[in-house]
Amino acid sequence: MPSPDPRPAAPASVASPPNPGPWPPAPGLRFSRPLLWLLNKECRELIVSRSWWVLLFGMGPLVGVSFISAVRTYAEVSGLNGTAAGVGEALSPLIGVWAPAFSACELVAVFLLPFVAIRLVAGDRQSGALKLELQQGMSPFTRIATKGAVLLAGWAVAMLIPLSAILLWKSYGGAVYVPELATLATGHLLNAGLTIGLAAAMSALTEHPSTAAILTLSVTVGTWIVNFFGAVQGGWWERAAGYTPAAMVAEFQHGLLRLDTSLVALVLIAAGLSLAAIWTRLGIAARRRVYESLGIGLLAAAAILACTLFTASWDTSESRNNSFPETDERALAQIHAPLTIEVHLAPEDPRRSDLEHRALSKLRRIMPNLRMRYVAATSIGLFEQTRAGYGEIWYDLGGRKTMSRVTTAEGVLEAIYSLAGVAPPPENDEAMFRGAPLAVPPRGAGIIFYGVWPCLVLASGILTRRSFK
Repeated sequence: MPSPDPRPAAPASVASPPNPGPWPPAPGLRFSRPLLWLLNKECRELIVSRSWWVLLFGMGPLVGVSFISAVRTYAEVSGLNGTAAGVGEALSPLIGVWAPAFSACELVAVFLLPFVAIRLVAGDRQSGALKLELQQGMSPFTRIATKGAVLLAGWAVAMLIPLSAILLWKSYGGAVYVPELATLATGHLLNAGLTIGLAAAMSALTEHPSTAAILTLSVTVGTWIVNFFGAVQGGWWERAAGYTPAAMVAEFQHGLLRLDTSLVALVLIAAGLSLAAIWTRLGIAARRRVYESLGIGLLAAAAILACTLFTASWDTSESRNNSFPETDERALAQIHAPLTIEVHLAPEDPRRSDLEHRALSKLRRIMPNLRMRYVAATSIGLFEQTRAGYGEIWYDLGGRKTMSRVTTAEGVLEAIYSLAGVAPPPENDEAMFRGAPLAVPPRGAGIIFYGVWPCLVLASGILTRRSFK
């Protein structure tokens, strides 16, 4: 009879469970698709990100300062505390309240949102989570698009605080016009998308998050420089400045929805995310990624040029601040001859800015055959005042010419009607916007923006981070 083997029996082999990644799904949740796994991971990454909670915390006081100041000024102009009653009839809540209140979103998108996006994209490379994502078999564009969607969702949460200002304004008895508010929110959403696309591209191109942050802010400051040169030099600089994020947000804040600027913003967002997808593919030769990046750049440039050809626009403001009266628009639409306007004013001359914003920007939306030409020897026009012809505005409609020095909308329309031989339409006082005055102080706004919201964000951040540890 054989003696028993004194050595212990080898344990049965047990297959080790697959590595679910650094942030596995919560107990009881099993995702059968890699996309859902990645979506769950990115949501958890965002929730435990300190930069996102700092963004939420700072949004409340920034919106509060802007909103309270705007409402107080609006109330005083409307007749509060003995000021001239009736002046507020010329005010629109979009210009007087919502544009200043939502301007805090622009500051947050420029100075705080890039760090959230960099944390979500560049942090994966440093922690090694990027290698786990690559093992899931998803395309790089799907991975980057998922990160972008999560970041936009985080931005939507941050937008709750400026949107809550609408409820406060409504409780004061203020008027709310939904189309102009929807346009304003869309503009800030596109601006946030531009920041996310830029930050994602810089995070993928660089090796360290701090370098990505510096490059992102450098590009942002570069767009401000383009705006400065556009205001000083004019010409192509001025045309390029019209597509910068600051100019785009300014148009949305005035209730103007332009198809070309919206499409250009979407193209730039897609280009930024595509560059991030290309440079997050580990193991691909750098030369190949450079060639692919150049291809993305050429495609984006061609798409941007194509987008500038779209001239459709919509004035969603209740006051029709971006449009002529409807009677004048119908009369101008009947003029089909090409119109050329030659303006002899320097870029920094206040009359040129007044002419552009009050008349010419509105005229471009009605007459697609309009051609503009600015003539000036200097940028400030200080020493051109004594020159013959400075300050003249020449109109050429189908070969008929006239000259005027009036920079108001009424003067521009009068010159065009005289050349076209069209009688000016009668004014319709009933269709004129009468304003929405509201002489009410911002009661309770300070408590909400300076107290309730920061405390709510602080408590939610502590509880959430503890639950995910």
